[in-house]
Amino acid sequence: MKILVIGGTNFIGPHVVRHLSNMGHQVTIFHRGKTTAQLPPDVQQIIGDRAHLANFKAEFEQISPQVVLDMIAYTEQDALTLMNTFKGIAQRVVAISSIDVYRAYDVLLGKASSVVPVPLTENSPLRQQFYPFRENASRPINVPVDYEKILVERVVMADRDLPGTIVRLPMVYGANDPLHRLFPYLQRMDEHRPVIVLAESVARWRGAYGYVENVAYAIALAVTNQRASDRIYHVADTEVIPEVQRLTRVAQIAGWQGKIMTANKEQLPAEWKLMLNTEQDWFVDTTRIRQELGYSEVVSLEAALRRTIDWQRADPPQEPKGFTAPWLLDYTIEDAILAKELV
Repeated sequence: MKILVIGGTNFIGPHVVRHLSNMGHQVTIFHRGKTTAQLPPDVQQIIGDRAHLANFKAEFEQISPQVVLDMIAYTEQDALTLMNTFKGIAQRVVAISSIDVYRAYDVLLGKASSVVPVPLTENSPLRQQFYPFRENASRPINVPVDYEKILVERVVMADRDLPGTIVRLPMVYGANDPLHRLFPYLQRMDEHRPVIVLAESVARWRGAYGYVENVAYAIALAVTNQRASDRIYHVADTEVIPEVQRLTRVAQIAGWQGKIMTANKEQLPAEWKLMLNTEQDWFVDTTRIRQELGYSEVVSLEAALRRTIDWQRADPPQEPKGFTAPWLLDYTIEDAILAKELV
């Protein structure tokens, strides 16, 4: 099968490309040429900016991909350009989305009330408010202010002449994670903090995570399986555990000898406010992709965490203060809580 990948050189993309190549498919990637990735030697490359995607239509026609995978469609306009460019060229489009499309995400951010039942299914209610990062000062790296995966999905799934597939991703971790998701915990461990204190509300919260290589394999299955046409899929780790248990596993693999402590509301300073509604868990049901496409993890949870920890220690963020997790207490507050416990 001929497959064109838009993006494909950052974080998740290279793993997807390698899976597709190993499956025996002919892969071409379209990217800006600003990131170097280790890709199979038979992978073809077209250098260009997705903002000018339509300018490369003649080259795309020459390649004649059967499936186009768009790793970086962030906005409604991205999706419109994608579909308009490949209509009459490709047989199907696969777009990468996020579980931030659900109303549960607005509840988690405190933008909506009424906790949504979990696990979320592909039919759970979507957010009623668009553009989740438009007024968010902590917008993720390289995400535009008009980011909106709901609108991307609507465009991709609405074209009768060019069928679509959507893969909704969880919080993805692993080597080259631009958000360095494990770093705030690992930093405390490697600085030999004797105790990590979690607010009780954070300790019991459950979120959806996915290891990068597993997520990439799921995407490759959605690209190469015709049954995925006109379908929406979740992918995430099969095991859902409270954050305190996840932290405990990280500590064990990292070799940290300290203690994890939970603090109730009375133990926390009155001025400390968590800007998240942790009454809203945020995890998903992945039954559909497992049953329909035969997906299962190719890397175990323990191996995934170990690989991530090894990478994070070898390649910490250049400005670690920028990766302070808002759900963690600062050292001064932790020390004050511990001092009271010892009295």
